[in-house]
Amino acid sequence: MKSKIKEAHDFLVSKTTLKPEAGIILGTGLGALADEIETEVTVSYEDIPHFPLSTVESHAGRLIFGTIGSRPVMAMQGRFHYYEGYSMQQITFPVRVMKSMGARTLLVSNACGGMNPVYTAGDIMIISDHINLLGDNPLIGPNHDSLGPRFPDMLEPYTRGLIELAEQIAIEEKIRVQKGVYVAVAGPCLETRAEYRFLRGIGADVVGMSTIPEVIVAVHSSMRVLGLSVVTDECLPDALEPVDIEKILRVAAEAEPKLTLLMKRVIERM
Repeated sequence: MKSKIKEAHDFLVSKTTLKPEAGIILGTGLGALADEIETEVTVSYEDIPHFPLSTVESHAGRLIFGTIGSRPVMAMQGRFHYYEGYSMQQITFPVRVMKSMGARTLLVSNACGGMNPVYTAGDIMIISDHINLLGDNPLIGPNHDSLGPRFPDMLEPYTRGLIELAEQIAIEEKIRVQKGVYVAVAGPCLETRAEYRFLRGIGADVVGMSTIPEVIVAVHSSMRVLGLSVVTDECLPDALEPVDIEKILRVAAEAEPKLTLLMKRVIERM
């Protein structure tokens, strides 16, 4: 693991001298923040040693180095998912590389299904906590003490100060936000009515298929974390409709300017 991180790190250092303060992961249909980055260099995932490749529609598969305001950042325009067949270690490898490049904060976004009846499609939810139902964990296996502790504490996986900052900015910018619990399942099929009832019953407000592995590794790496979810469809068991992927991507695109503004302002002020 450490040798692979070093190879990817050394390759990227040969492409840029930028020292990122924050790493950003842009989820399904949410890649437009890349346009707000004053780009220094863009690197295709396929060129980076040991990086997986995005196979999901709307995931560009590029690593972007540049600045937002005065903050140096590196952003993943497209992420990896467990259902694509990648291991947890492959999915989270970019977070390891972000930390090795100097990033102390991880900002991660995703598209999700809303199970809380108060939420509506297009809402942005600030993640306050999560439930891991992926059936796996990226920290399983030998622990490298130089990367993080054997038993990282998950008392506060999402940094309270960043959550409060995001809430304050949302008020200032008049952006409607929710705050709640994200649950991740393996996918790629969507949930049954009974599963939605179960997930809501155990305390989840939204459901998705990503984010938690990256957050676990960020916590293991002593990084601060902010997670933002865009509710792209309403998953209410008694009013469930057939899945329309095009509609989901359209809702994500409509919500994207609000998410982009929120993330941009957080980065500028964190």
